[in-house]
Amino acid sequence: MSERIQKVLARLGLGSRRQIEEWIRQGRIKLDGDVATLGTSLVQGVRLSIDGKPVNLPDLEEEQATHVLLYHKKVGVICTRHDPEGRPTVFADVPTLRQGRWVAIGRLDINTSGLLLFTNNGELANRLMHPSYGIEREYAVRVLGEVSDATLSRVRTEVTLDDGVTKFDSIRDAGGSGANHWYHVVLKEGRNREVRRIWEAVGHKVSRLHRVRYGRIELPRSVRPGKFERLPFPSILDLMASVDLKGQARPKHAPSKNQGRRRTRG
Repeated sequence: MSERIQKVLARLGLGSRRQIEEWIRQGRIKLDGDVATLGTSLVQGVRLSIDGKPVNLPDLEEEQATHVLLYHKKVGVICTRHDPEGRPTVFADVPTLRQGRWVAIGRLDINTSGLLLFTNNGELANRLMHPSYGIEREYAVRVLGEVSDATLSRVRTEVTLDDGVTKFDSIRDAGGSGANHWYHVVLKEGRNREVRRIWEAVGHKVSRLHRVRYGRIELPRSVRPGKFERLPFPSILDLMASVDLKGQARPKHAPSKNQGRRRTRG
């Protein structure tokens, strides 16, 4: 079995296909000590290096299978692999893969809970995060203080942040009383702390933030905080199709811990 270099390395999360193609043009990638060229395919057992550093390649047949996890992130957990301060990370809660590694699809800050997706397919992760694909992220957000109609109109149309103009693609009232009120908001990009910063820009503090949906995938009630479940293969194919990727053969192996039902949304 063989496959183009850029496809394999992109799935491993080492860069986008375009970036890796540029590395090949620059002569930075070698196969068995020889400089790789565009169009070269990887075969099982070949030794690959980038800038002289060896890259551990997985079993190509096994690695081609795409896995996706739905994970319920808790407040207080961070989205990095290792934390110098010793805080808990999301990667401690997901199973070990036989081949490759998990890539988090987007991030949630330490004070935000809710749906976080993981995949072993770096190209899928890149496309689901890229603004050009317009993938929706839906959040349940609780804000302090009464929100006027003028403010609601403003967050639907234009809010200026320090990194540019933005807005909510949609917002709906989700109830509440007293000083706290819930809304469901939708964005199609993933700037750092964007939901919180939009509300702060119009004079309201966010007291709770919880992601309930990413693209077509909703967070099921069955997945408790700190737990995950595996997305069934037909739903993985549907997710890949939403960003113009073709699915690989059905996986031979998959993590089995905490499996359960999933919910998708068209």
